[in-house]
Amino acid sequence: MAHIGPMRIAGRLIALLLALGTTCARSPAATEDSRLPFAPAAVVTAPQLTLPESIILGLVEGVTEFLPVSSTGHLIVANHFLGLEDERQLTDAAGRPRWIKPPSAAEPAGRPLTTKAATNTFTVIIQIGGIAAVVVLYWSQLWSLALGLCGMDRNGAKLLRNVGLAVLPAAVFGLTLENWIDANLFSIKAVIGALVVGAVLMFVVDRWQRHSRWGQANTRQPHELRPSEALLVGGMQCLAMWPGTSRSMMTIVGGYCVGLKPVQAAEFSFLVGLPTLAGAALLKGYKSGPAMLEVFGWGPVLLGIFVAFVSGALAIKVLVAALTRFGLSPFAVYRLVLAGALCVVLAS
Repeated sequence: MAHIGPMRIAGRLIALLLALGTTCARSPAATEDSRLPFAPAAVVTAPQLTLPESIILGLVEGVTEFLPVSSTGHLIVANHFLGLEDERQLTDAAGRPRWIKPPSAAEPAGRPLTTKAATNTFTVIIQIGGIAAVVVLYWSQLWSLALGLCGMDRNGAKLLRNVGLAVLPAAVFGLTLENWIDANLFSIKAVIGALVVGAVLMFVVDRWQRHSRWGQANTRQPHELRPSEALLVGGMQCLAMWPGTSRSMMTIVGGYCVGLKPVQAAEFSFLVGLPTLAGAALLKGYKSGPAMLEVFGWGPVLLGIFVAFVSGALAIKVLVAALTRFGLSPFAVYRLVLAGALCVVLAS
């Protein structure tokens, strides 16, 4: 792993994306149909996720969740090429409209069940695989957190406090802005903008961390952060709500800013991601999980979770090795290449 160059890492990630677009896209007719306007009167049957599609979505989620390249942005791109963006309301066999939440006095329009809504829920639920990967790889740190909760590990208690403080801003703003973000920022154009801005930020911060006295002198551990510093990392994580930005990237950059070395910043990012991802999966599962299962069933969900677990564990290993040797720059290069490729696709 130590001999993997930065461009080879970026190349492998680019190859994965190209494979999504060239070998697994649906037919042009299906893509065209997915753009049709909302039409609840028509009979729109629910699609079934195929085995390759379930594996692709699991791979995209697992590989990109912890790399600073934006899992949400990649999933939006994958859903586009797989033809899973249909926003027409699904119907049952008798032609009756299907709902995530039927119309009510509190919500007269209700929440229609669409292929896009079911797929978005699917991709959030399979984050459970990524959560499991962190639990397996960082069980000793989690055990320290548990001992700290019981008052048996002082450093574990401090780390638990810092993780909680870092999660707090995203929990508050996520619950407040979730619907607005889903309605306004889930587009490829929004992803492209965030990819470019994030890449520039990564280049700047990486150079600063490598060459500044502050970046070189610090050898702090995540439990040594002050409460205000943990909140700063959490506040930066909120910016990752813009698809294409990357939660992992913002928390690692935040870790750099408060004096953590790359590997320690990544470790803190993983730990902060656990409650963040678990909370998102639970909330999405509660709101629209049953409706999603009506569309796709348990089989694709369980397969997606398993693939996300295996690929997520491998991605964590790659990230730690790359940060140790190269910093964030290879991932910044990949983000720019991906943004350029997406611009070409949209222009064609």
